[in-house]
Amino acid sequence: MARLINRVTGLFSPAARMQEATAFAEAGEWPKAFPLFAKVAEKGVAEAQYRVGRCYLEAAGVPFSPREGERWLERAASQGFVEAQTLLATLYLRGVGEQGEPASADPAKAASEDVLGGVEASLEARSGGAGTVASRAGSGLFTSASTIQADPLKALAWASKAAEAGSSDGQALVGYILTTGPESVRDLEQALVWYQKAAASGCPQGALGVGLALLKDAVTPEATQAAAEQLQVAANGGLPTALYLLGVMHERAAGVPHDLAAAAGYYKAAAEKGLVSAQARWGLALLEGRGVKRNLLEGESWLRRAALQGDAEAAALVGDLYARGGDVPPNYAEAALWFRRASDAGHSKAARTLGLMCLTGAGMSRDPEEAARWFRISAERGDQEAVSDLASLVQAGLAAEEESIRTRKIFEQAAANGDLVAAFNFGVCLAEGVGIEKDERSAAQWLRKAADGVVNAQYWYGRMLLEGRGLDVDAEAGRSWIERAASTGMVEAEVAFAELLVTGRGGPKDHPEALVYFERAAGRGHIGAMFAIGAMMGGGHEVPTDREKAIIWYRAAAERGHAHAQLMLGRFLARGLAGEKDELQGRFWLEKALSQGLTEAQGDLQALPPEILTMPYPHETGRADNAAEQPAPQLPEHEPSSGQNPALTDHS
Repeated sequence: MARLINRVTGLFSPAARMQEATAFAEAGEWPKAFPLFAKVAEKGVAEAQYRVGRCYLEAAGVPFSPREGERWLERAASQGFVEAQTLLATLYLRGVGEQGEPASADPAKAASEDVLGGVEASLEARSGGAGTVASRAGSGLFTSASTIQADPLKALAWASKAAEAGSSDGQALVGYILTTGPESVRDLEQALVWYQKAAASGCPQGALGVGLALLKDAVTPEATQAAAEQLQVAANGGLPTALYLLGVMHERAAGVPHDLAAAAGYYKAAAEKGLVSAQARWGLALLEGRGVKRNLLEGESWLRRAALQGDAEAAALVGDLYARGGDVPPNYAEAALWFRRASDAGHSKAARTLGLMCLTGAGMSRDPEEAARWFRISAERGDQEAVSDLASLVQAGLAAEEESIRTRKIFEQAAANGDLVAAFNFGVCLAEGVGIEKDERSAAQWLRKAADGVVNAQYWYGRMLLEGRGLDVDAEAGRSWIERAASTGMVEAEVAFAELLVTGRGGPKDHPEALVYFERAAGRGHIGAMFAIGAMMGGGHEVPTDREKAIIWYRAAAERGHAHAQLMLGRFLARGLAGEKDELQGRFWLEKALSQGLTEAQGDLQALPPEILTMPYPHETGRADNAAEQPAPQLPEHEPSSGQNPALTDHS
């Protein structure tokens, strides 16, 4: 009888119930497993308390309850149950957001996800198949309403208990908290010690921590190689960050041989594990065929996946794909959507690109004011090209008044802090009255300050001296500043200095040198310089006359809309000054000049034979017809005063 009683009692012993509950858990029968775990937990069995805590956190056989999960884990952890201590540390490190996401103010980075996610996986493997919430109630370990805030100090306390008990997961967690936790607990030397202990036990998270620490401080090839060896251990454990970093290292030949195929393989492996930065790199590798066969469709798909998860660079790359087109025409509207997504994620170049699209009307209505707003956003993120774009728009009066004022304030504040480019832009705002009352004296002071390091400021300050704006006229000093800017290759300064060399203002005349500067500027598309070369070669200047070359330059400027060049080209053709006379083409260009307000062209037209004035332009062939119907592409025009300078008018 006693033996029978012992057998019956044994069936209801904590050990027997744990065994039965575990069997139900392994079979996925959680409604049967949970009550058994709970009965044993009430009797103070630490492992059962741990399992009950996990059930509450995973909604396994019981409604989801972070608070109950926390309570039962603390019971088990207080009894020294290492898995409970480790999981509790993970819980406090992450917290639980309102929808189950980490509740900490700073979202976990990729490396932390490897550490924390690795701990979860390790605990899951030892818990008899409880299953992660990814398979039960969402994605990640904690996935429902938030009731627990992140508490790194509590996390460190529980992780330390597990670490001191020999848990490699706990040791990796301590290393992570000492590396990334609050300043009051950070200790990089001790963090490395704990990472090394975890790594010595074969913990991939520990190897990752050691690898990252070595990589951060590596100054020699040997140190970088040692970091790569640790990262390889972590990668063998399947940690996405380690896989990704090995890809980068193979791509850059840092501590490992240069091997694009290996890099692509690592990126792919990390991408398939969900690491966003790796998805972007893998997508780019597919797009460019770097280390892998080129596949535009799959590459775009991976970039999209990364972009939709918040990777700004990936979103910008998708935008580029749509903007460039290829097998299909560009889709600027779709490109703008992706650039906006990239900009919203902090991508400065994408914001500038949106500004350019607003300015040109690509994929949207042309809106200079909206362009100015995007340029400002990009400029505030440090994009210097956007600063120039914004300054140009504001100074041209194309930005909204409030945007002009806001931009001027940005320039003013940065200038006060010693930024010379901002000092130049603020000076121009003062000189032109942009976003502030016009003050040429203050403008000259700021431009002079900026001129020590900004080429555009040298040019502007030189002009202020020549024109007596905000200070006394000083032609010699003004010429010197403009020459200084011209020597750097600034097109407007080259043209302005060439004009001074022609007129002799502020120094000696030097027409041959002036021609050199005009040719430099014309070579970069300056239309006024093209006209000036034609005028100098046309005669009356201290350079050899060459009217055949002169007419070529007149035509180049005329086709780009330069009124005086159209007048001179018309005269050359109508009078045959460069060879064969062509009165019909001459009439065409004279009429062009007249339509732009050059009334002196009227006299040249009246001097033409009556039959030329009434003759229709040929529609089948002929330069005049082609020029009339197919205008030359417009280059960026910076019209200099030489366009109207009598000193550069042909003297034929």
